[in-house]
Amino acid sequence: MKETESQKIAVVIGATGLVGSELINQLISSKEIKTIITLSRRPLKQSADKLQNHVIDFDDLGQYKDLIKGDLFFSCLGTTRKQAGSTAAQIKVDFEYQLKAAQIASENGIPHYLLVSSSGANANSSFAYMKMKGALEEQVKTLPFKRVSIFQPSLLLGNRTKARVGEFMAGMVMPTLCKIPGLHSYRPISGKQVASKMTEVALREGAALEYFVLNDVFPEKDDNLRR
Repeated sequence: MKETESQKIAVVIGATGLVGSELINQLISSKEIKTIITLSRRPLKQSADKLQNHVIDFDDLGQYKDLIKGDLFFSCLGTTRKQAGSTAAQIKVDFEYQLKAAQIASENGIPHYLLVSSSGANANSSFAYMKMKGALEEQVKTLPFKRVSIFQPSLLLGNRTKARVGEFMAGMVMPTLCKIPGLHSYRPISGKQVASKMTEVALREGAALEYFVLNDVFPEKDDNLRR
């Protein structure tokens, strides 16, 4: 394929996760993406001529700052307290690593930052997870990106590298429960659908700050198309 000036360089962290792995597939398929640079804690399963995977130590992100250059920065990194081993370890991954990467991306002049956050994210929340996600959102909004796009999905469904029993059970039960009036806004969404929306947003013009909540990513009228 002949390269054009309009083709973009995308940098991705969290590329081995549920949304991140789906995002990589879509970026590989996109003719508008010239190069994909991924920084991950373990090797990616995907391979492509345009894909450059770097296995790094996130405790020393500054060492890899020359890799964080391009047109788009996708932050899909995340873990659970159980997987991390403690709340402090989860905060390191979900907040500290992501914020440091965002700071480097902004310093390197990447114009567009795209973050996978969470439904209910609020820096003033009494729930630790929602507070952490909200605090990250508030911090990245202060960085000098030309454009920030924040995605707030609900429970994510899909095939994970490491199964999460609680999320598996919730994925079985929530689609039925969410038919109850008042609970529909909490219905599950597929990681593939979130990745698709992120790709769409990245490749079109948009406002300096945009939030995408559940119905922006996966409209209620399209529920029957989810699977």
